[in-house]
Amino acid sequence: MQGTRSRRLLRAVLGASLGGKADALLSPGPLLIVANHPGAIAPLLVSAVLPIDAVVVVAPRAARHPACKLWLRGAHVLVAEMSEALTVRRLARLINQGRNVVVFPENGPVRTGALGKLYEAPAIVAARTGATVVPINIRYGSPGANGKLRHGSVLSVGTPGRIELAPGLAARERRRQAGVQLLSLMQCAALEARPRRTLFGAFLDAVEQQGRRTPIVEDIRQIEESYGTVLKVTLALARLLQPRTREREVVGVLLPNTVAAVGTLFGLSAAARVPAILNYSSGPDAVRSSVAAAGIKTVVTSRRFVEMARLERLLRALDGCSIHYLEDLRSQLGWRDKLWLAGWALWRPRSIERASDPDALAIVLFTSGSEGKPKGVGMSHDGVLANMAQLAAAIDFNENDKFLNALPMYHTYGLIACTLMPLVYGTKLFLYTNPLHYRIIPEIAYSRKCTYLFGTSTFLGHYARQARALDFATVRYVISGGEKLNPEVQRLYQERFGLRVFEGYGATECGPAISLGTPQRNRAGTVGAFLAGVEFRLTAVPGIAQGGVLHVRSPNLMLGYLLPDRPGELQPPASELGPGWYCMGDVVEIDDQGFVRVVGRLKRFAKVAGEMVALELVERLARECSPEHQHAATIATATERGETTVLFTTDAALDRMKLHQAARSLGAQDLAVAREIVHVASLPVLGNGKTDYVRLTDMVAARLQTQRDDAPNPMGRVVNDN
Repeated sequence: MQGTRSRRLLRAVLGASLGGKADALLSPGPLLIVANHPGAIAPLLVSAVLPIDAVVVVAPRAARHPACKLWLRGAHVLVAEMSEALTVRRLARLINQGRNVVVFPENGPVRTGALGKLYEAPAIVAARTGATVVPINIRYGSPGANGKLRHGSVLSVGTPGRIELAPGLAARERRRQAGVQLLSLMQCAALEARPRRTLFGAFLDAVEQQGRRTPIVEDIRQIEESYGTVLKVTLALARLLQPRTREREVVGVLLPNTVAAVGTLFGLSAAARVPAILNYSSGPDAVRSSVAAAGIKTVVTSRRFVEMARLERLLRALDGCSIHYLEDLRSQLGWRDKLWLAGWALWRPRSIERASDPDALAIVLFTSGSEGKPKGVGMSHDGVLANMAQLAAAIDFNENDKFLNALPMYHTYGLIACTLMPLVYGTKLFLYTNPLHYRIIPEIAYSRKCTYLFGTSTFLGHYARQARALDFATVRYVISGGEKLNPEVQRLYQERFGLRVFEGYGATECGPAISLGTPQRNRAGTVGAFLAGVEFRLTAVPGIAQGGVLHVRSPNLMLGYLLPDRPGELQPPASELGPGWYCMGDVVEIDDQGFVRVVGRLKRFAKVAGEMVALELVERLARECSPEHQHAATIATATERGETTVLFTTDAALDRMKLHQAARSLGAQDLAVAREIVHVASLPVLGNGKTDYVRLTDMVAARLQTQRDDAPNPMGRVVNDN
């Protein structure tokens, strides 16, 4: 069935099409075509759409599929195991004969949604022969249709490349490096294969693929809502909010993690409005600054939420904004609206979408304010969906999984990775309203059989200490982000629950992740490797020998900042490397295997006795001495002696002698020992779980003001602030 007529018939039957950079398949060969294997008939799909003749290599278990057996009778097929050493020689022989070869490095169907284990044989063959590697990403109808054949499957051709290895490597290292390069090519192909659409369009795709009766999301009301119910809420709110706002207006959203909040976000998106998620835990001044930066004139909230969260004072800070309560909007849904909803919108939901440009502003979030006033961060539709695609290419989740998200939606991690992504990819979701309920959240994980748990290191540590032995029995992934992962938290999950905690790294400006540790790519003490499509460069910092300042450019990067002095005007990202680059503000090291280790914030280096000292190292010494307590370091500036370091700790027994011992055991310089130790009952934290360093800096400044006349103590000062 390799003839042109046979391929046309097969394409018609399967409804498959070829997309992406298809011209790469017509480049001079021989080509080594590598494809993911989301289902048993993947070899048929590739054979149907390829415009060239090629030998298709099929694993024995895939060859036993009934449809494949019929196709094998006339096809140019090689049945071989990717795990066998002989396969490398057989593939290399075909390439050297000038034949194009199609291989499936996963060695059989993988229905998890992400790439499975990749066998290095194809990569070794490409390195030996110099063949051009052309990746193909097969998508069965939708990103969330993992393993399910649907008419209209798309095979997207990614950017071709070559596997190049340094000479003189040992055999094991050659295989490892070749495999990493192959994984990168295939993950980039998955990213490039993402459909260009709006957030509302992506949600509608999920509704169509998963079915309206499919349960998808549950909140504290303990009612598992279906896609159809969420769609109904979305369309109703789009109808009600459209006449009360202007097209492309930035609309403030002040809501907790609920189905109503999800419907509000998608409803505003459908009506071509831009939801701006306000941080209700940051206080009136920060919210007032956020509203000014984004040019917000309208805010959507809930009377019940305002009352329960005691936000009356915060609402008074929104003086000048038009406030719309969901309870009032519901009562204003008239019979004409209900007729429109039942008779038209629910039947033709795509017809009501006003937004159509994937590159337009989709969502406004705000920086945490951990280092100053919050700034508005504008994300495009495609930027948000690109980060979902990057994460989906790195970790496996599908309709059999269930996310537990207690992180607030005003946090980019809580919104994009933990709320919108499962809804778009067909994975069930439980939304909880308060990440501080440390006893309740493990119970939810147990009772709802959740498989994914998300949180900051601080929150995850509290959950582990409060959880019973079986509370996380069904959890497969624990992912930490938003702050550096405490090694003690990692140890707790490993010892008590047998779980590894994978650490992600990013920023609000990156929506939210640029690197992530995964089962395939993980190393202790790092934040994993960069996600697909992330370009990076390091710039040197005078006085810092290890690493450099990280700059990134990526499809998930923000459109720009919204600042209070230029309200409503996007300031596109730019760094010293030029427009389109964003400076992460972190000093990082990248090893020869691509793993990223964050040394510390550039702003969080102190110049002590002429040397640059990372405050992260100051905190690390404290964690080494007292892993079960919380510690945070900041800088004190005294004019007569320059900068000194101050350590805040909840361990009343911690002193400088213990810190010196830790420094010697870790081989750290004595300058990394905090000059002053302040004992506190607890550390101030922001609503997203990060340490509030602005508050700590203010506390140090106030303390210095009262100590101006004190003589300096050469041995340091220990203060009990309990």
